[in-house]
Amino acid sequence: MPTFRRTAAVLAGLVLAVGLAACGSSSTPGDAGSTAPKATPYVIYSDNAFPPFEYLDTANNTYVGVDMDLLAAIAADQGFSYQVKNEGFDAAMGAVQSGQADAMIAGMTITDERKKTFDFSSGYFTDGQIMVVPEASTAASPTDLKGTTVAVKASTQGATYANSVKDEFGFQVQVYEDSPTMYQAVVNGINSACFEDRSVIGWAIAQGQVKLKTVGDVLNPGEYGFAVKAGTHADLLAKFNAGLANLKANGEYDKILAKYGY
Repeated sequence: MPTFRRTAAVLAGLVLAVGLAACGSSSTPGDAGSTAPKATPYVIYSDNAFPPFEYLDTANNTYVGVDMDLLAAIAADQGFSYQVKNEGFDAAMGAVQSGQADAMIAGMTITDERKKTFDFSSGYFTDGQIMVVPEASTAASPTDLKGTTVAVKASTQGATYANSVKDEFGFQVQVYEDSPTMYQAVVNGINSACFEDRSVIGWAIAQGQVKLKTVGDVLNPGEYGFAVKAGTHADLLAKFNAGLANLKANGEYDKILAKYGY
């Protein structure tokens, strides 16, 4: 091969090699050609009707509430991104357990039973269940529910409590998927009472959303926690805890609670 043709071939090969190298180095963070970690938002599930912790603001078609504001503030403090799916409490638990979600925040009480399948953050709110009846009801304790059917929300502490005492007090249990439907069943007389988190039903009553009243003492007080599948996402739990501590220290936590009347 003549010298000038051999030189041209070598040069063409060099150009091709440089071009391929350039294509490889232009990968965005997270691509196969990059050593940078993938910046994928965490997928976090939540309830869809548990005011004031999460509920739909129909004016803006967005979910708002204590949990939503707290999560946003912690993510900003810790510098992580996320996307929320408000699918309901039972669905959120299932999504975390199946690996569809990285975590959930949904007014979820930390219990020993739940610790078998979830790892929790530090507690971020203290609450407990209380008995709820129609405004005109004379029932004052579970003893007065004998022979009736009580409403509960699926997979909640209220449901756990009702099922634990139903035989003792002689009532039946009917399960609903969300709090508003459960409340309406009690208002309409389909069920005699329900058991709900004190702060949540208290907010609904104060807002004039339901004609119900609470009776008796708070039951099973406990802490709400941010949850991940057991044995996973220790990094996310650490970020949540660090962010929560910072918000409590700088006063932002109190501002969020005050916004919703706490």
